[in-house]
Amino acid sequence: MSDSAEKPAVRPRKRVDYGTGREALLNAAVRVVARGGLRKLTYRAVAEEAGVTHGLVVHHFGSRDALIEAALEHAVRTSASTSSLEPGTGDIADFAAGLADMVTREPALQTFQYELMLESRRRPELLPQIRALYDEYFQATERELSRSLPDGTSPALTRLVFAALEGLVLHQLVFDEPDVTEAALKELRSLLTRKPGEAE
Repeated sequence: MSDSAEKPAVRPRKRVDYGTGREALLNAAVRVVARGGLRKLTYRAVAEEAGVTHGLVVHHFGSRDALIEAALEHAVRTSASTSSLEPGTGDIADFAAGLADMVTREPALQTFQYELMLESRRRPELLPQIRALYDEYFQATERELSRSLPDGTSPALTRLVFAALEGLVLHQLVFDEPDVTEAALKELRSLLTRKPGEAE
């Protein structure tokens, strides 16, 4: 018999195609939670998703709580950089211009954040992380509205606008209608720039 016939079959390890190293593990954690909720987030589940040993996950994060916190930071940072929430142009037409595309490209990323927000009601220890990280969204929204609107913005208006954007993201996740999102964003921009007493 040939040597190849005597050797046991080796199952090829799953190829990691979602970044490298720590980033790959964070992306894997996001997908695990988006698919099965926070209760499904284990070292082994993340390792299986990323195609590595669970010891590597332990090595990078040390604890499940550290993994959750790092994954949440990663999700918000990635979303903020890809949503065009703060293009910096001062042109209201550019505000949140990439929102619908972001949801289409990265639905797991958005689902993950909603899962963590809901989980924080059951696990209050997550709330400070959620609040601190979502403050980044509010601050980015406030800065861009201050650039784009003739009269600037206020904390209440900023929160209202962000709530509208977040609602659109949630609806697109559920109904998968990016055209509806785009139409609503166009109307939101129009409302923001409409002068008092101006006819519709």
